[in-house]
Amino acid sequence: MNIRDLQYLVAVYDLNNFSKAAERCFVSQPTLSGQLKKLEDELGVSLIERSTRQVLFTPLGEKVVTQAREILQTVGSIRNLAKENDDPMAGEFHIGLIPTVGPFLLPLVMPELSKQFPKASLYLYELQTNQLIEKLLKGELDAVVLAKLDWQHPVQELPLYEEEMKLAVASEDVLAVNTNPVGLDVLENRSVLMLEDGHCLRNQALGVCFSAGAKEDGRFQATSMDTLLHMVATGAGMTLIPELAARKPTDGVRFLSFRNPAPTREIIMLVRKHSTRLVAINNIANVIKASVIE
Repeated sequence: MNIRDLQYLVAVYDLNNFSKAAERCFVSQPTLSGQLKKLEDELGVSLIERSTRQVLFTPLGEKVVTQAREILQTVGSIRNLAKENDDPMAGEFHIGLIPTVGPFLLPLVMPELSKQFPKASLYLYELQTNQLIEKLLKGELDAVVLAKLDWQHPVQELPLYEEEMKLAVASEDVLAVNTNPVGLDVLENRSVLMLEDGHCLRNQALGVCFSAGAKEDGRFQATSMDTLLHMVATGAGMTLIPELAARKPTDGVRFLSFRNPAPTREIIMLVRKHSTRLVAINNIANVIKASVIE
């Protein structure tokens, strides 16, 4: 048994497909399948039920995958410790971001991160909140950037920035002529467009809009911020957009500020409480904070 065999096993479990697992592990499918068969022979048990249609893990196989994840996480921590002995910012960093942050934050921070930490190899993943938390706790991600919520997990918060919510309306909307901040009362009896379920921004925006007397247009839920803004531009409705996203001009859309107290959301970075890379993650968080403020 070796570390690569465990990596193959976890990849097959995650992707439920031998071909895709082989691609992830940069080996041929026969090599991956052969190594896993050798692992089963060595252990004297069946870990995977193979068929032409699907890949099913035996009950014992599921338990072995759980142990394999822990072993791979420990091995990764040992490797990181060895690299950090000379430079805590050396090596690979796997960081996840929610879709309502990633496209707008990364262009601001990546040039500075590359400049300050040339030995760091950043791998970035855009996923919804629940998926990010799951991968963080499994050790597949070193840190995640998302909106602050109440956590029931062994994680530590690193504050990044707070951003106001802006009101996005079509350029032809009667509200678009406003040059001064508006009150939340402009939402009363208006139809608002929202992201689909799974986006944390949806719940935050719905809370603000419903309390102000707006109603959601249930005929449409956007899969991305870009799609949402394109629908606003057509005059289909209005929506709330985070300040960082509103910095990017969108044809046919006006972004209006709210009078104080304006609705806001707090963006944080989460790491596992006992992460061995906390010093490095803190350094990355500090660059993000400085880049957003600028």
